[in-house]
Amino acid sequence: MREGDLPAAPVAAPVATPAPADEGEFPSVPSRSLDTLWFQVAGTLCNLQCTHCFISCSPTNHSHEMLTLADVRRRLAEAIALGVREYYFTGGEPFMNPEMLAILEETLRQGPATVLTNGLLLTPERCRRLRELSDASDYSLDIRVSIDGYDAAGNDPIRGAGTFDRIRAGIRELALAGLDPVVTVTEAAPGSEGEGGRARFLAWMREIGLARPRLKVLSVFRLGAETARARGYEGWETLRGRGLSDAELDLLQCSSSRMVTSRGVWVCPILLDEPAARMGESLAETLRPFPLRHGACFTCHAYGVTCRT
Repeated sequence: MREGDLPAAPVAAPVATPAPADEGEFPSVPSRSLDTLWFQVAGTLCNLQCTHCFISCSPTNHSHEMLTLADVRRRLAEAIALGVREYYFTGGEPFMNPEMLAILEETLRQGPATVLTNGLLLTPERCRRLRELSDASDYSLDIRVSIDGYDAAGNDPIRGAGTFDRIRAGIRELALAGLDPVVTVTEAAPGSEGEGGRARFLAWMREIGLARPRLKVLSVFRLGAETARARGYEGWETLRGRGLSDAELDLLQCSSSRMVTSRGVWVCPILLDEPAARMGESLAETLRPFPLRHGACFTCHAYGVTCRT
């Protein structure tokens, strides 16, 4: 089977969910601007089935389908008229999309682009092509590679046997191509906070040629597959009754970004399994306040979660 050649399945249109009677008890984040546009470019299709995935991506999950180059072009035209400054691509696994390189080439004519990948498809040829796209653009191209823990003992129970070494091989290929990736580590893996493991991983990154390694630790969202692996959100993990200041609201990613999928525009990349988080079909109609009544909203606020930095 070639990359991206997964069987398609029909997906029902999302059903609007009525606002709960107590929605007024939750703070709402205003839409300050549209600085950042996300693309669920691979839909929920992935070559892994991680046990903590907040939207339960897998080789067979067709909740959201891949976006085509034509889809992205249409959204880029909307975005430039609304002042979007940067673009992020995620999935699923973005490089399963057979048009991913063409999509990046198109995007880099308009603004900076970041790809969030699990690293398994970072072949020498693909990394060479990514370097060419980066060199040819006036805008930056960033690659973010996700991993769980600083060794196979932490990563492989979550991502699958042998994936730690394969992810590191992908990071090495990026380094050999002259690209400097951001490596994101989740707190799901036991010992992910350990300074010893972190120091060893940073030393390895320097050994492969990354003089100033970039490492980012991410919080876990207790949604999707994570609810079976560990737990879901508890009753206290909520923003109910919280009065958030303008400064706190401005820090939330949803105050200045939206997520495009094959099924419309969602408020953020985290809530794709929540029909109430679908805000419309066009970008312009989604620039309105959003009630922060989901457990994931608590995580974003409490832990300062953002993929923009």
